Amino acid sequence: MWILDARSRGDIELWVKDGGACRLIREKQRPYFHLHLPDPHAYLSMLEALERDYGAEERRFRTIYGWLDGYRVYAGRDVADRIAKHSHLSARLYDVDVRLEQRFMAERGLFPCGNQGESRLSPEFDMPLTSLKIEVQGNPQLDKDIHSIEVTDGSRRELEGGEKEILSDLFSLIGSADPDLILFPNADFWMHLIMQKAERYGLDQTFSRSGRLSKLDSKSYWSYGRVNYRAGAVLPEGRILIDTAKSFTYEAGGLRGVLLASRLTGLSPNLTSRFTPGTLVSSYEAYEAMRRGISIPLRKSDPERLRGFSELRAADRGGMMFQPLPGIHGRAYQIDFTSLYPTIIVKFDLSPESLGAHDGRGFLSEALEPLLGLRLITKSRKKTDPQYAGLDSVLKWMLVTCFGYTGYRNAKFGSIEVHERITSIARDTLLKVKGIAEDMGFEVLHGITDCLWVKGEPVMGLKERVERETGMPTEIETYDWLVFLDMADGGGAYNRYYGRLSDGSVKTRGLMANRHDSPPYVKRMQSEVLEVMGEAGTLEGLAGTEARAKEVRDRYTAGLRRADVKDLVVSHRIGQLEYGKNCAQASAIRAYGKLGVDLSAGMVIGYVVRDSKRWIVDTEWDAGEFDASYYGRLLEKAWSEMSFAFERLHGKAK
Repeated sequence: MWILDARSRGDIELWVKDGGACRLIREKQRPYFHLHLPDPHAYLSMLEALERDYGAEERRFRTIYGWLDGYRVYAGRDVADRIAKHSHLSARLYDVDVRLEQRFMAERGLFPCGNQGESRLSPEFDMPLTSLKIEVQGNPQLDKDIHSIEVTDGSRRELEGGEKEILSDLFSLIGSADPDLILFPNADFWMHLIMQKAERYGLDQTFSRSGRLSKLDSKSYWSYGRVNYRAGAVLPEGRILIDTAKSFTYEAGGLRGVLLASRLTGLSPNLTSRFTPGTLVSSYEAYEAMRRGISIPLRKSDPERLRGFSELRAADRGGMMFQPLPGIHGRAYQIDFTSLYPTIIVKFDLSPESLGAHDGRGFLSEALEPLLGLRLITKSRKKTDPQYAGLDSVLKWMLVTCFGYTGYRNAKFGSIEVHERITSIARDTLLKVKGIAEDMGFEVLHGITDCLWVKGEPVMGLKERVERETGMPTEIETYDWLVFLDMADGGGAYNRYYGRLSDGSVKTRGLMANRHDSPPYVKRMQSEVLEVMGEAGTLEGLAGTEARAKEVRDRYTAGLRRADVKDLVVSHRIGQLEYGKNCAQASAIRAYGKLGVDLSAGMVIGYVVRDSKRWIVDTEWDAGEFDASYYGRLLEKAWSEMSFAFERLHGKAK
């Protein structure tokens, strides 16, 4: 029984693959939550009403801190909110906002995208899915009508004609093919229009096997210091629908990555393909808690304790960084800790309840340990088998965000003290590794949070000693040559560097070619220059590539005025919709408004700069002219990141 979709609609509904067919299983499941009152006698009338109207029974339940005496109330979120208001927030509520289908599966040892009896933490699993690909021709943000749809299910078909005929043919093809999986770029834009048109024409849609559709609301949200946007989605029942153009999980891990996330979290692939890594890891923790019979608090009841300024300053200093000297180096090494922060959580048993007196292991470290173990497996296997690369990427991002989640104010299983303890241990670890390296005669070039760049030998001896003295796994990357760029003040940049690895590839961080807002034309120029430079395996050979690198720069500079305007699109994530002064972003928002496109904070928009002095820009769809001097400056900025290496080589020669 392979579960491909799960949801709660009064009953729990599981869509399962059984043999070659897909069928629906319904199971009874009453919603409930747990309630603890510090003084139950003060709320006797409320308890009587709960028992009479909904069903409430005395029940001991387990939290990460231990057992509580309380009540199980067979009701939903609205009742819990009324209890919180009536008790002036003194009531402690648990298991209120869990997904009922997720709890149903966790309590019974079930999980999506896998068969009973297998380990959900295995990187090996079947994908018994029939699939179909859909692509609507046109612009999903501008078009109000549908003119052509391409459908591929073994053979490629172009649906054309009148709009009603196109949609009727589409629904007919989906119905006859009856796929388990639909891959559909920009589905979360097009599906709204398709459903509106289907209703207008009186057509029965076949995206959903039940005939019903659910909606996932759009939202703007803050994450790691920037605002992001998730588009609203129309989700079918009994089928997997993935927006292949907008899904971060699909982009990072492909279909197997989406399904692995579903197996780990207990959420349907329709959700895991649309959720962020942070939501995925918090859902994984929730599933693990429910599987263990641990109740999940609605709100954390362990607020940060009052601390003095000196204690705060000592505790909360973030990650450790050693500023590099700007320059160029020959043979160098980068020593990385694998998933450092999650490793620290597991190794040092860091969990809110384990910071004090606690018997046994903490929940957070115990829950993350198998996830970390799975990451170590996929990271090792991807070196020889590319099919594991996507799985490793999804696990990497989930484990990266699990650290930040410990300090998130709404984290169910986090606390700021845990967050601070993790960074404190990480700082001590990096300092220790620096000391080991220097003790062995290595020159430390740079260090940031979980990795160190060094020069010297023997590097494998350094790796072995670091692992022996820290108890944490590491990896070594070897550079034939390495460049650390400078900042405006002349100091070394922490996160802008590039170099040729021993396998012949060029690794880059923070360059124009890495930036999401760099136009494709500029990225392409810098990438071609890097290809030329990457042919050199020594500093002497690198110096010999300068002439050819300049030829690439000159060719792009000379061809700029003839460039395709589509190659000059600047992509920008808008953090706000109103600006106090004129700028490119403000002009772009106005240009989008003139086309009737509704924007929300966190969306990524594309525009072409027509006049940089007056900041006149056009949307990526209607741009025809561009400010060549503005794009020339971007080319020169990208070139300066490359010419920096040649200038330093000349300096070394002198």
